[in-house]
Amino acid sequence: MNRVKNKVYIDTLGCPKNFSDSESAAAALSAAGFVMTDEPETADFIMVNTCGFIEDAKRESVEHIFDMSRVLRKGAKLVVSGCLSQRYADELFSEMPEADCFIGVNQYDELPEILDSLGEDRQVHYAGCGKGALPRQARVPGNNPYSATLKIAEGCSNACSYCIIPAIRGGYRSKLLEDALAEAMELAEAGTKELILIAQDLTYYGIDIYGKPMLAELLRRLCRIDGIRWIRLMYCYDENITDEFIEVMKNEDKICKYIDIPIQHASDRILHMMNRKSDFSGIQEKLTHLRTAMPGIRIRTTLMVGFPGETDEDYEALCDMVAREKFDRLGVFAYSQEEGTSAAAMEEQIPDDVKQMRLDNIMRMQMEISRENNRLLIGSILECIVDEAGVDGSYVGRTRFDAPEIDGSVIFISEKMLEPGDLIDVRITDSFDYDLTGVAVCRKE
Repeated sequence: MNRVKNKVYIDTLGCPKNFSDSESAAAALSAAGFVMTDEPETADFIMVNTCGFIEDAKRESVEHIFDMSRVLRKGAKLVVSGCLSQRYADELFSEMPEADCFIGVNQYDELPEILDSLGEDRQVHYAGCGKGALPRQARVPGNNPYSATLKIAEGCSNACSYCIIPAIRGGYRSKLLEDALAEAMELAEAGTKELILIAQDLTYYGIDIYGKPMLAELLRRLCRIDGIRWIRLMYCYDENITDEFIEVMKNEDKICKYIDIPIQHASDRILHMMNRKSDFSGIQEKLTHLRTAMPGIRIRTTLMVGFPGETDEDYEALCDMVAREKFDRLGVFAYSQEEGTSAAAMEEQIPDDVKQMRLDNIMRMQMEISRENNRLLIGSILECIVDEAGVDGSYVGRTRFDAPEIDGSVIFISEKMLEPGDLIDVRITDSFDYDLTGVAVCRKE
């Protein structure tokens, strides 16, 4: 087969871990002679890398599959991968004849052979969750190679009662320290300046294969890699945030003083029903420790409303926490009743309209908090990374305190011509609910 003529388009949905998987898939395909394309209409193969975490994500994934089936050119093949496929491969095979092939979350290295084997017969390729250390994988950086994710672990062993991730991706598997460092060095050589560490729980890194937390040691060594300017931490559960980790984060300039801690709730009763490992006093203690060690640290969190049995008193405790803690960044999910989880069988499921009302109320609170936090930044000078270059001297960037595609932006003007990935100091001149405006004041070399 003349693979040079076989073009592949990958449509990725969901969390940064899925985007990392797509980049690994692209690397495996490129190494085998396939050509990646940004134009699905010209592709010989379209792969939709799906999310299956909650009901809204599942619905969006199904819509994307149908959308891609409509742009599929004659003779081309449609492949469905990712969490939705891993979770429902057999059901999708029966109910979705538009797709030619379904694979799970552990078959990306096999993609070249799978695509070669596709003929008239539809296929399902499913493998169980892996065991042992997470293997090193090649990567093809996305459209913005200056900002790249580094997946240092796969799966989760926490067994939260509402979460289906362990059933989809298996138990927690760390990547060997040497392999994580090697991938990071390859990304740096490819032009990565912002390295975003991802896992279901970064702070658990290393415990499964080294018998102790190794995130602090990994960070020390990542900070020594030339070319990497920012290191960003996503998804850190509070119970494994150690004194050593805080000390490294405090002292290493490359590590952004930004951390994502998915707290979920402020009611100890609800946290217990969620099978979370911490109570709220322990969570507060960690928040205080972080803020004392690093004044000005930006803390992002994720909350859940409408968990089964959540009373008005539980919800008020959550609102009180939001008002008191004034998180810099905050996202809210309405509980999704996911089959296969213990929470799905719990009594006192909360009506959808109540969940939506509670979600909207907290987001209104957070908008006011964010607006006030941003107002206090007017007049300050913040280091930003350029994400988009305009034609009229205007640019869109982010501060060290903003993750891509999740947090706010800085819209600024510059007399000097800049390119995506450039680092520049920006004086903040105005603020809005979530975004900032400013003027560039100096170029970072």
